[in-house]
Amino acid sequence: MDQNRSCDVKHIHAGKVRDLYEDDDTLLLVATDRVSVYDVSLPTPIPDKGKLLTQLSNWWFEFFADIPNHVLSTTDVPAEFAGRAIRVKPLKMVQVECIARGYLVGMGLREYQRDGAVSGVRLPEGLREGDKLPEPIFTPTTKISDTGHDEFMTFQDVVNQEGREVAEQLRDVTIDLYTRGAAHAAERGVIVADTKVEFGWDGETLTLGDEVLTSDSSRFWPAAEWEPGRAQRSFDKQFVRDWSTSTGWNREYPGPEIPADIVEATRQRYMQAYELITGKTWSS
Repeated sequence: MDQNRSCDVKHIHAGKVRDLYEDDDTLLLVATDRVSVYDVSLPTPIPDKGKLLTQLSNWWFEFFADIPNHVLSTTDVPAEFAGRAIRVKPLKMVQVECIARGYLVGMGLREYQRDGAVSGVRLPEGLREGDKLPEPIFTPTTKISDTGHDEFMTFQDVVNQEGREVAEQLRDVTIDLYTRGAAHAAERGVIVADTKVEFGWDGETLTLGDEVLTSDSSRFWPAAEWEPGRAQRSFDKQFVRDWSTSTGWNREYPGPEIPADIVEATRQRYMQAYELITGKTWSS
């Protein structure tokens, strides 16, 4: 494809932070600089965010080359999308958000405090915020529209929806991906507390789609500062989420404008995650 040609690209969907375009029989997945918290896109962009997430995700797609994925090209994209877009295969998406958790935090912590379990997985008593779990667990959620909220599913719920064989595939690949990714990140001084991945069907092949182990789909913590029993400093959008909560915002649209110092601090966190995990110096 001529990278200067974009007139034939058809915009077909605007998500909270990414846009989807159709180009003949392929799709262009474009990461914007928008940031979303509590399912609301905030009005202030984070410079370079789309490129940082795309480049980090591309690095992980190569790292997990043994897992079938939807990437056709990271460079064959229109010039205006360079660095922030990938050309991908259309997939028939599985209607499950596949989440692996290695630490107790966020929605998982709230579920544990209420039930002593997360997604039906019983956990030891007495765990604190930020504690490492005995082993990574599969805690899927529903996959619904951009305007809705995800809800926890049990493994049996996934079996009922997708069939046992597919449910086991989703669980096993998600846990494998998390385990290997977390081990690599740990060598670089980063704790991956949890991550979300999505899968779809490319014919009969279960295929990794969307993004992989980015600062939007995962919780990244500096390992040297990890201290269970409190909130952790993060390399991900939790920083913006915490700031937005401190403003008294009611989590309804429209969200608050992000001050310049919070924008820059967020950008620096995304850059840190990219550089630590990939070993590369960021250059936009």
